[in-house]
Amino acid sequence: MTEMLTCPQTLQSCREHEPQIQAWAYLAAPQELMLDKRRDARPGSLSGVAFGVKDVIDVAGMPTRSGSLATSSVPAELDATCVAQLRDAGAVPIGKTVTAEFAYSSPGPTRNPHNPAHTPGGSSSGSAAAVAAGMVSMALGTQTGGSMIRPAAFCGVVGFKPTFGRVHRHGMDVLCDSLDTIGWFTQTIAQAARVANVLIPSEGQSAGDCEPIAAGADCVSQPFDPAGSDRAPLQRIAVLPCRSLVSVDDDAMRALNESVSRLQRAGISVVQPSLDAELARLLTIQTAIMHAELARGLLPRLRASADEFSPRLRDVVTRGLTISYADYVGFQSERQRLAGVWREQFDDVDIILTPSAPGVAPEGLNSTGSSVLNRVWSLLGWPCVHLPIRPSAQGLPLGVQCIALPDMDHQLLQWAAAWHPLLDQRDARLPTI
Repeated sequence: MTEMLTCPQTLQSCREHEPQIQAWAYLAAPQELMLDKRRDARPGSLSGVAFGVKDVIDVAGMPTRSGSLATSSVPAELDATCVAQLRDAGAVPIGKTVTAEFAYSSPGPTRNPHNPAHTPGGSSSGSAAAVAAGMVSMALGTQTGGSMIRPAAFCGVVGFKPTFGRVHRHGMDVLCDSLDTIGWFTQTIAQAARVANVLIPSEGQSAGDCEPIAAGADCVSQPFDPAGSDRAPLQRIAVLPCRSLVSVDDDAMRALNESVSRLQRAGISVVQPSLDAELARLLTIQTAIMHAELARGLLPRLRASADEFSPRLRDVVTRGLTISYADYVGFQSERQRLAGVWREQFDDVDIILTPSAPGVAPEGLNSTGSSVLNRVWSLLGWPCVHLPIRPSAQGLPLGVQCIALPDMDHQLLQWAAAWHPLLDQRDARLPTI
């Protein structure tokens, strides 16, 4: 026996703003949102929260197209594991958000809510834009290189990429097996922490341990109290401006420097190691592994439907197939070695602070922008969170990227919750659309 679970205000808002933002690949009708009464109806920690799902992750009854016509339009039969976990916590998936083609680089139609002439970033473009536009307060995305942190930066929302492997990927269209990571966008750190409590419960905690949110309420309004946790105080940070990797513009560098100054004035110790050569090498390794895995993951589809692939994606598959298995194994071996070295390098700091992107969202919709500042952390598999800081002179969002050591996911979010108010200089939290 079933009953209809409606989110009329959310769906109405999505349909009202969708022509301008174009965040959704599929948006459910109210009658599609059904709650099976045979399931445990115990209220969950995210009860009544509507969320979007990047269109590389399955939602039962909705198609998964991965941003490509080379995929089937037949609806998925089952939820992905992460969607099922969120449902068990009471959240409601209302649609599939636009992704770049196979979560790589060819953008979809989504526009930046702060300025529709600018890219929202990618590949999780629809999820970031939907949260930034206030259509939903939470949306799932994925990251292989910079597909969570970059769109979070361009759209001015919180973006969290967990430690690699900590969120189950069953039901995701995985192409880069050793890189692809499921994460989420939210409007506040508090909400990102609540989602983490569901998808990656800390030791000794189950998803049901979180304080429930009233049915129908927006969980962004529920306070997360970092002082009520077991967090250790933030004492020491490392700053990596990453100028050797890419030209970081004055606005982005100013946002980083202002954040560092505010933390120093609050008593936080700051170190700035010189790691330019190591950063460049890690970036080279990430690119090679990503292209090798993407090419082999897409080869069967390319052979069956080459005409449905963009020239850009066909080219990267061709280049990726030239990377031999022996070279791939060599890159993976070097990756593991350097990961150990870097873990020792940062063992005496709490978090690493870097720019999230080289600047604000670029004008134009033919590119998703540079992910250079995010890809090293995807290779290492370390947890990252983007913190929105302030608008640029043009009114586009700026922020910083915070990184922690593996399996410090909850600690990273707790530190972010405690210190983001000190760094946050925004007057308006959401764009007006």
